Amino acid sequence: MSETVEFWEQHYGAKDRVWSGRVNVRLAEIVEPLAPGRALDLGCGEGADAIWLAQRGWQVVGVDVSTTALNRAAEDAAAAGVAERIRFERHDLAETFPKGSFDLVSAQFFHSPLDVDRNAALHRAADAVVPGGLLLVVDHGATPEWTWKDGHPHNLPSLQEVLTALAPDPERWEQLRAEEVERAGESPDGEPVTWLDNVILLRRR
Repeated sequence: MSETVEFWEQHYGAKDRVWSGRVNVRLAEIVEPLAPGRALDLGCGEGADAIWLAQRGWQVVGVDVSTTALNRAAEDAAAAGVAERIRFERHDLAETFPKGSFDLVSAQFFHSPLDVDRNAALHRAADAVVPGGLLLVVDHGATPEWTWKDGHPHNLPSLQEVLTALAPDPERWEQLRAEEVERAGESPDGEPVTWLDNVILLRRR
């Protein structure tokens, strides 16, 4: 078992449920007005985004490295009645990548505390977008102190660092959004907090 697989299996195995089960806000606001097509959800976790997309008519491939997370996602998709619209696949994206081309590739908070080549995975994701399709990357720009590991902030890439790494050729890509957006949330104690999301949305010409 690789370090990446071991880490994420322990992460998902530590709790019966890790995430809220709700769609990510930035994905919903961008995709809601779109006509459905084929979507790829990178780091799909327990499948909330994939299920939301499928409920709106998308055919979805959901990818994660954790079998535990994917099993939960498949169970939830079946319970929601959209299992036939989603194919969940296990990939360590440093080694393998799902086949196919997509109208939407979504990478929501595709972070890892491990030393992985995230940029290589995002470049492969961009290559999988069809002409006219969208690449959506949403990162944590900053997180409240209670989420910091060992009292220290996560090493998060800046908006400009991600854009520089993606290096979208303007002859091939139209930059629709590249901005920091605030999002209201709550701490574990129910106190209001503000999250900062870095949103990059590119359309392939």
